[in-house]
Amino acid sequence: MTAPRVLDLYSCAGGAGWGYWLAGFEVDGCDIADRPRYPFPYHRGDALEYLAHLITTGDIDRYTLVHASPPCQAGCALTVGTNRSQGWGGSHTDLVAPTRELLDRTGLPYVIEQPNGRARIRKDVSLCGVMFGLKVFRHRNFELGNWSTVKPVHVKHDGYVRGHRHGVYRDGPYVAAYGKGGGKATVPEMQAAMGITWTDVHEELTEAIPPAYTRWIGTAFLTARQEVLA
Repeated sequence: MTAPRVLDLYSCAGGAGWGYWLAGFEVDGCDIADRPRYPFPYHRGDALEYLAHLITTGDIDRYTLVHASPPCQAGCALTVGTNRSQGWGGSHTDLVAPTRELLDRTGLPYVIEQPNGRARIRKDVSLCGVMFGLKVFRHRNFELGNWSTVKPVHVKHDGYVRGHRHGVYRDGPYVAAYGKGGGKATVPEMQAAMGITWTDVHEELTEAIPPAYTRWIGTAFLTARQEVLA
């Protein structure tokens, strides 16, 4: 039996892709930046252009599922707060809507991932590291297109994130996997907290999805798919 295959758009270093691989998928990535540490085959280029090309040629049909993590810095809670405090405008890229438009054209089941904030996606599933025993909060929301699953219960946080926040330092069992200084996690701490070992690039780790999230998503999708086929 042929393994299901997922197209991992805006793939960054492969946190999402690795989770789908753990769930049983073959993985192909696409990212506009050079990602030599990406652990699967990938196309370097604009994700929207590549997806449009796959639709036009019919090559999209080799995929079972499409995952997309489009940049939406204008809607990210951390970025919005920083911009407001500095008096900056909202000129950041927001590719959520055009990505969804193309994903709908594929006719395939899909997943759109975004952090907490103002990004305009449905929060069909919301996950955080505490739900998987990870030492990082990293809340992420997922819009599910052309399929559905039961929304899991968000586990109560049982401690603080280590570091300074609003001028106050707190110690705690969780690490801040973003930024530098002020008690923020080191690269080895971020790797351990998120279960990512194949890259030690700080920028890639700060943007990464813990693989446990997409392993859960991928498993839920395959379960739902099997129920439909049964």
